[in-house]
Amino acid sequence: MGKKYKGEAMAKKSRFIHYLNQMDPVKREQVASKIDTLIQENEEYCDKGNYQHLCNIFTSISLFRVLVEGGKKEEEAEDIVFKTMYRFMERQKEKFQKLARYGWFWPLIKKIVPLGFKYGSGYGWAYTWHKKEAKNIFRFECNKCIYKPIFAKYGLDMFGPKFCHNDIIVYGELPRTDFIRTKTLSRGDEVCDFKFVRYKKGEEFKRSESV
Repeated sequence: MGKKYKGEAMAKKSRFIHYLNQMDPVKREQVASKIDTLIQENEEYCDKGNYQHLCNIFTSISLFRVLVEGGKKEEEAEDIVFKTMYRFMERQKEKFQKLARYGWFWPLIKKIVPLGFKYGSGYGWAYTWHKKEAKNIFRFECNKCIYKPIFAKYGLDMFGPKFCHNDIIVYGELPRTDFIRTKTLSRGDEVCDFKFVRYKKGEEFKRSESV
């Protein structure tokens, strides 16, 4: 476990930092303290590759708990957590939409995504990459992830599908690109199946409804 695995530091690296900055300092400290506990309870996952994943996973759980303990109903606390995260992801969406307009986006993403998963995934992940596809298709499966088991451990199974929705926010409306996912581990499927189809400039296509 690296030195980065400290509750306060992980909260600052999470998608919830803007909301946390507006919280009462005492409650913010409570969130950090709960993250420290989650680190101790999930040491097997706390390696270099999983760091950013766990910043978001642990902070979401801790923020939810602090909100509930502070008097929020569970439904209200959950709503706050995920509206906060989705606002963050909307900014990521804007960045990807700008990049996807360029011709070099497609060959770049086919190289960058596998590298990102290689170095940004640690213990508890497994993938299948499909390299022999048509030039306009990029496809892979996630066979094992850390979101489902960690959220299930704390009775928060509903958090998994909501985290998976981030992919739809970021990739679901890319120019010239259809994002297709019909299965997710978080919903009880055997894999998460990712497929991107790139179209020629000006070519019309119907967007898929992914899960």
